[in-house]
Amino acid sequence: PIQGVHRQIRKITKTKGAFPSEQALMKLMYLVIQNISKKWTIPIHNWGIALSQLYVKFGERILKEKNSF
Repeated sequence: PIQGVHRQIRKITKTKGAFPSEQALMKLMYLVIQNISKKWTIPIHNWGIALSQLYVKFGERILKEKNSF
């Protein structure tokens, strides 16, 4: 669940101290989430609906990423 994701993010960020910029923190969080998602094996509930909403918001950008799933 989401608590596990939060725990993993806290585990990584608490050892880093200060970040040079907000962008550096965002990059680290992105990498942590990418690493966590590799371990997920259960299909995401209502993923089709979520994907269609992401397509409405992000258009062609989401299609490029979808092909990498």
